[in-house]
Amino acid sequence: MSSNSRRVFRPNDAEIKLVPILVFVLAFLAVRAVAQNPLEDIHIMPRTPLTATIEPNGPAYASPDSVHTAIRKNVDLVLVPVTVTDPMQRFVTGLSQDNFQVFENKKQQEIKHFSREDSPVSLGIILDISRSMTDKVERMREVVKQFCETANLQDEFFMITFADKPQLVHDFTDSSQVIEEQLVLPAPKGRTALLDALYMGIRKMRDAKYSRKALLIISDGGDNHSRYSEGEVKSAAKESDVMIYAVGTFDRHVPTEEERLGPSLLTDLAQTTAGRAFILTDLREMPVMARRIAVELRTQYVLAYRPDTPSHDGKWHKIIVKLKLPKKLPYLQARAKKGYFAESE
Repeated sequence: MSSNSRRVFRPNDAEIKLVPILVFVLAFLAVRAVAQNPLEDIHIMPRTPLTATIEPNGPAYASPDSVHTAIRKNVDLVLVPVTVTDPMQRFVTGLSQDNFQVFENKKQQEIKHFSREDSPVSLGIILDISRSMTDKVERMREVVKQFCETANLQDEFFMITFADKPQLVHDFTDSSQVIEEQLVLPAPKGRTALLDALYMGIRKMRDAKYSRKALLIISDGGDNHSRYSEGEVKSAAKESDVMIYAVGTFDRHVPTEEERLGPSLLTDLAQTTAGRAFILTDLREMPVMARRIAVELRTQYVLAYRPDTPSHDGKWHKIIVKLKLPKKLPYLQARAKKGYFAESE
């Protein structure tokens, strides 16, 4: 299968479906009652694959390409991908710029660019081939295939495997077929240098084509052979603006303390970067979770703002994203990164 013939994504009803009629009625009434904050098109709907460059649509809306170009040209512009979900953890699309508020160090910022389209992502796939993954390799292959087939046609990928130490199996490519061809993996053996593999993936993102960057790691999380610490990996991820997503496999009867703590390690790393970790006991669910991660990356809003008082102090700047919606609408949750490190002078 060539990259151009990658299967077109069609979300299933269990993941993304239309909001019940009652919600539309409430939304309509709420819009009429709150004319100063209209929300005419809130809904949960399937995404349309991006097959061509999207043109800007006025000052309140920017295409993904224009946002990325602006980020590259102006280091003072802060990029904030945001995932919005309903109480059933379905992804919500159709919100407008007026429905978001961004605060930096508790001060509200003006959103300069806004995108709600399926923009391309630079993706690093990191696979655990240590001894503890012996009975999980086939499912891991299915995860990667599902993830690649559901990705944006313009995404770029690289792949790293790790056991005693990480290894770059393939550099950045825009061909999912090339990545799938690397899935003839060696027999699992050795210990688990998970943190070292993540650190390598984060450093590799320096060569990324796109401003949106994410790592997908498939592992049991049982690190027992890394040089880098969890804190060092978290700091590197924050500095590089990389989201970490994890599909973790967890055995109920784990033989070591490292494997017992694996799920919490993966979850902590993912949450730090505004990503997500799915910890599973049923291996059959792994491809489903890979699909969900790919869907999330394709349904994110992208906000960009220029701080009112740009700083090059090299310090951590805290970000909070809030939703501004009519009160009668169902509760929605926005998830975004918690901040960024400013560049130093």
